[in-house]
Amino acid sequence: MRQRPHVLLSCAMSIDGFIDDASDRRLVLSNDADLDRVDEVRASCDAILVGAGTIRTDDPRLLVRSPARRRDRVARGLPPSPAKVTLTSRGDLDPAARFFTAAAPADELDAFARADGSSGSSRIVYVASAGAEIARGRLADVATVVDAGQQIDLSFVLANLVSRGIGRLMVEGGCSVYTQFLTAGLADELELAVAPFFVGDSGAPRFVRDGSFLWNRGHPARLAEVGRLGDVVLLRYALSGPQGSA
Repeated sequence: MRQRPHVLLSCAMSIDGFIDDASDRRLVLSNDADLDRVDEVRASCDAILVGAGTIRTDDPRLLVRSPARRRDRVARGLPPSPAKVTLTSRGDLDPAARFFTAAAPADELDAFARADGSSGSSRIVYVASAGAEIARGRLADVATVVDAGQQIDLSFVLANLVSRGIGRLMVEGGCSVYTQFLTAGLADELELAVAPFFVGDSGAPRFVRDGSFLWNRGHPARLAEVGRLGDVVLLRYALSGPQGSA
């Protein structure tokens, strides 16, 4: 059995490398064509992972948006949308967040339940040991809570996901999570959508934080694809394979 899922990091950023600005409003970095591309990638994955900060700040649903893609997943014996996964050190997430409450339409869930015998609404919270009791008290009714060690061990998380049948994992942020996966060498692909503008604010979050990265000047990532989606540029890097393995 593979020791970890295939890990794909997906991020939209400005020309100067920011994934948001410093305002209270969410900065839109993708256009409709890129959002549809991301939806297609989501539909191809078994799970989507975001950090707790992304849940608090963006309140994402993390669902496949296209009804056709959801129906195709159900026809293949899969839930309408991938499982949702998060990492939290404190465990104090809001059980009313859309990460926990948003789901595909009832008829699609019913169709999957009839075929599979389950609800298809898997949500997994990996929490540091110090926050495990808090997380179980708040989230036990809406998610599976897993103690992931004194400091969350990504290798443990990925091995645990494999044991749950997750073969392809999409990571959608935020900057701390991207940094952890990349500095640990636990990523196979990186998809960067570059928006056609600058943010220019050092107080805003960048794609990654400081760190010692496996892919550097002496060990570059392989550029596998360059695409254009209107004024948005897609860069896809292969992080495992002949030019370096993750």
